[in-house]
Amino acid sequence: MSTGVLAGQVEAAAKAAGLVVVAQQEGKDFSGGPTARFTLGPASNTAKTQTLELSAAFDFSGAALKDVVESYLKETATRLKNPRPDCYLTLHGLPLSFGNFEWPFHASTSGADTYIVHGDARLEDGKENILHAKVSGSMTVTFAEVVAAMEQPFAEGFIYNAIRKTFDQGQLELVKSGNRQPVPVTTRYYSTKQKKFIFNDTTEAQRQEFLAAKVFWLSGVLGGGEPVWLTDPRDAQYLNTTVEELKKTAAAVAHEGVILLTPDTEFATPAPALIEHREGYEQELASALQFLKPSFNEEMRAGHTNM
Repeated sequence: MSTGVLAGQVEAAAKAAGLVVVAQQEGKDFSGGPTARFTLGPASNTAKTQTLELSAAFDFSGAALKDVVESYLKETATRLKNPRPDCYLTLHGLPLSFGNFEWPFHASTSGADTYIVHGDARLEDGKENILHAKVSGSMTVTFAEVVAAMEQPFAEGFIYNAIRKTFDQGQLELVKSGNRQPVPVTTRYYSTKQKKFIFNDTTEAQRQEFLAAKVFWLSGVLGGGEPVWLTDPRDAQYLNTTVEELKKTAAAVAHEGVILLTPDTEFATPAPALIEHREGYEQELASALQFLKPSFNEEMRAGHTNM
């Protein structure tokens, strides 16, 4: 398929989601194969953008693939309303940004029977911080059978959540420089019976704490007080809940007077009571960073990763 046909498909799907193609350029994947990079932004505000990179020959005209891409772009359009669309929070209170991902997946060059995608996770605490982790997300060929395509729209969400989960487990380290660290995506993260990813079993109290902390960091610290999306399906997957339950959780947190919901009840800003809790969140962040150090696998520190 020509890149012109792919461009037409992307443009139509983006338009349906309320996005426009701001720019398009040719790229190369990890193995040197041609890709097409699309810079997408909301039709009403192209100052905020996200890059969509697809294999140049990728065709998502079929109904099953098209539905996933369209759903991905609709979520993207809403996520781009966040002040920092690239930022996420872990259960341990680490505010992170994800970037520089090299889509699509590529076959491992080490001889392992896996597919790999490279990217970066960076600590975002509102300060000039250079702590980051170069990550190498991997899937076995067998596990890859549950993924419809090795392309960004089909995997970005669960890869980001796998990275968050690996931080939760103390198996990634934030450093000033270093080698790539592995993030395995295994069958333990996927229920074949329920046909869905499962990363964390959380209680309602944990979800309330998570949403409050998310508003504190992503709006209060990083977003200049602009509203952040509380019903993000990626968070629902990460917390093993539903978007509907997240909305109820957000209402409960708002009832406590720590966040202020927007009229649509899906976004929120911090109330003064939440900002006053800054010291507590900073202590939680310090504890999370300390947790990563002693439990870090020394073999990974030496660079023994599956690339």
